[in-house]
Amino acid sequence: MLKNIAVIGAGTMGSGIAQVAATAGCSVQLFDAFPEALTKAQNSLEITLSKLVEKGKISEDEKNRILGNIRFENELKSLSNAELIIEAIIENLEIKRKLFVDLEQIVSPACILASNTSSLSMASIAASVKSSNRVVGIHFFNPAPLMQLVEVIPAVQTSSNALNQAVETIAAWKKVVAVAKDTPGFIVNRVARPFYSEAIRIYEEGIADFVTIDSAMKTIGGFKMGPFELMDFIGNDVNYAVTESVFTAFYFDPRYKPSFTQKRLTEAGFLGRKSGRGYYDYRENSEKNSPAEDQILLQYIFERILVMLINEAADACHLGVASAADIDQAMQKGVNYPKGLLKWADEIGIENCVQRMDKLYDEYHEDRYRCSALLRRMIRLNQKFFVR
Repeated sequence: MLKNIAVIGAGTMGSGIAQVAATAGCSVQLFDAFPEALTKAQNSLEITLSKLVEKGKISEDEKNRILGNIRFENELKSLSNAELIIEAIIENLEIKRKLFVDLEQIVSPACILASNTSSLSMASIAASVKSSNRVVGIHFFNPAPLMQLVEVIPAVQTSSNALNQAVETIAAWKKVVAVAKDTPGFIVNRVARPFYSEAIRIYEEGIADFVTIDSAMKTIGGFKMGPFELMDFIGNDVNYAVTESVFTAFYFDPRYKPSFTQKRLTEAGFLGRKSGRGYYDYRENSEKNSPAEDQILLQYIFERILVMLINEAADACHLGVASAADIDQAMQKGVNYPKGLLKWADEIGIENCVQRMDKLYDEYHEDRYRCSALLRRMIRLNQKFFVR
């Protein structure tokens, strides 16, 4: 395990990563160019850890040990002794590339440079530096201390040594590691797209309202949050930006097409919980609707969204984004799905999944509903994703 860690960006994500590394016993430097951001991060960490003490999850000594492992820095050159640097700054390719150029002038040749990007090309980020073989993606999920999954993404330039050190270090931090191919959205942000987009499509077709669609996914599917609740929790602006980014990066593949419904909400400032309004109205005394009680309708909604998720997971597996096991683990640990999508496919029957996808395609004749070639091949070969 690499012990000298630097995290760049003292926002919620950067502070969370610093907390994780410090808890694991690493010496951590948390850098931000703005002193006020460092002060805020220090105060937030103190409050967070104090709450854990109050709940009996850690001792006062443990809290002090964790805080003692973190130093707050506002000069980039102070990171010269770091063995691993993880940037968690704004999701902008050129800004990240510029940062990596600056870091290469400061750190040792052995230092691994990592990006917490959720969807940007790791190959492009790595190409910004001369020693591109030491660059790797290490994508945490928010909040970093609580979410178990971390996606590790090697660029085409990444050496096996840098990849192995990154995986070993993150695993030593007691995180579940899923190694993903450097494709748009990696595993989770790619495979999860239909959870949102197909739910919106069902709404736009007038089949059901927000609360009914959410109810179907929770009561029948066992999801902790429905798609509209989750988009409001994430923020419509954030969720829309990821969808648009993935859509563009996939050369405008219609499977990832954004919706005008979400675009208009974002434009109106209806961003979800953080703005008081989104798909739902969170303002005081706002009217709350009840879901429809039509079980046939609820079952239809659940099965339509589920089969779209399974199809996306199968295609990710087919195209070598990750193994079936890593894809299922990523969706469970990264976004709290009730079970792995490919295991779900085994349970409900792969032939059933293909039939449902073909039925949707026959109805709409949109490439959005094309069935994964892997699912068809598995039927022909009488295979399942997992051998019992």
